Amino acid sequence: MPQVRVRIAPSPTGVAHVGTAYVSLFNYAFAKQKNGKFILRVEDTDIRRNIKKAERIIFSALKWLGLEYDEGPDIGGPFSPYRQSERLDIYKRYVKTLLDQGRAYYCFCSPERLAAVRKRQQREKKPPMYDGCCRKMNVEEAEERVKAGQKHVVRLKVPTTGETKWDDLVRGQIIFQNATIGDFVILKSNGYPTYNFAVVVDDVEMEISHVVRAEEHISNTPKQLLLYEYLHKKAPKFGHLPLLRNKDRSKISKRKNPVSLMWYKEQGYLPEALLNFLALLGWSHPEGKDVFDLSEFIKCFTFERVSKTGPIFDLQKLDWLNGQYIRKLSIEDLTQRLRPFVPKNWDFDLVRKVVPLEQERLVLLSDFPRLAGFFFQESLEYNKDLLIQKGKTTKETKDLLSALSSQLSALSYQDWTADKLEEVGRRLVKKTDWSSRDLFMTLRVAVSGKTATPPLFETMEVLGKEKTLRRIKEAIENLS
Repeated sequence: MPQVRVRIAPSPTGVAHVGTAYVSLFNYAFAKQKNGKFILRVEDTDIRRNIKKAERIIFSALKWLGLEYDEGPDIGGPFSPYRQSERLDIYKRYVKTLLDQGRAYYCFCSPERLAAVRKRQQREKKPPMYDGCCRKMNVEEAEERVKAGQKHVVRLKVPTTGETKWDDLVRGQIIFQNATIGDFVILKSNGYPTYNFAVVVDDVEMEISHVVRAEEHISNTPKQLLLYEYLHKKAPKFGHLPLLRNKDRSKISKRKNPVSLMWYKEQGYLPEALLNFLALLGWSHPEGKDVFDLSEFIKCFTFERVSKTGPIFDLQKLDWLNGQYIRKLSIEDLTQRLRPFVPKNWDFDLVRKVVPLEQERLVLLSDFPRLAGFFFQESLEYNKDLLIQKGKTTKETKDLLSALSSQLSALSYQDWTADKLEEVGRRLVKKTDWSSRDLFMTLRVAVSGKTATPPLFETMEVLGKEKTLRRIKEAIENLS
């Protein structure tokens, strides 16, 4: 096999899409498994829809995911430039070759005429395609009209008989009847190439060996194969991945699911968890595993295990995976990853102490301020109903908290440890008619304002003696 060279070619027309990450992952894994190259190319020929900052966001999102490309617009490479808008002379050279060979022709049909043709075809229940009006035009006449400045496009002459087929890496043999394709535009009236033409020229010039992309491009493949044939170039192998789907089986869209890669970063999803999730959407591990890292995906990847049906994009599954990955992180690694989510006025030394207590409860990194906020508050707001347990009175609760405060005050700073704190609590349980459950819940609410926290006595140890006793005092005052 010649060197594997694969590419992704997003358009800078909006957000860095999660679908781009999904396709990038499969290309990246295949390239790395085969010691090949993974290339990023920007398809920016839709000049009306291009957004300047979108390109930078694509670069940033892929690097955040760890899908580092070997060649691209921002890092260069042996086949520069990697932006289509900088390759217009190359496309025009290929167009001239096809025109000279009689494989393409100028078309002068107006948008109004084309719309009328489509309407007629719809009425007659025929597939919508160009009717070949300019196909038989005399070449000299066509060139004279071009020289005169008449608006035109260039179309490819598609055979009206026969078939175009290929063995898809994912789906097996796929066949299209040429009569259903129609003469498609390869060069627009503004001098920019169409997608189907530019992508073939770029793949030829950049020596792409495999084209791995979403199934929505299946109908483009016969057009591209015809171009390879006409240009006398060897076609790459094609593989079409299943489309990501919403729960209603529709194509994933921002109306029903977050699609921006940067949204996932801002919410606190770990890139390795997102990659694991995306891999599971289109592929199954040979051992049936749900949790595996990128290196394992690269090692185990085969096209035979790629799904043919559209997977459901299930955020709950992603949340579960993210939690799994958070719990696998070292405390220091997790602490550093939390930095962007921690309010700037928080004491980061205290953050380091809190992280081990909250690690088990985190689903997203962005959960940390909400879950751990009580550690950093100067004072708490208490709900009396939470402080007073069922069957207990306000006086009984105040007496309990006073007794706790007295016994906890007797502990030295050196003995202010989770074990010693628990000993105090359990001794008091034995001396009163309070159950450990009720006593510990009242104490938990007193020191945190919450009914759900990390382990109670570890929490009190991190809060420290002064802050814990002050909060118990405030809880008693709240009951007055």
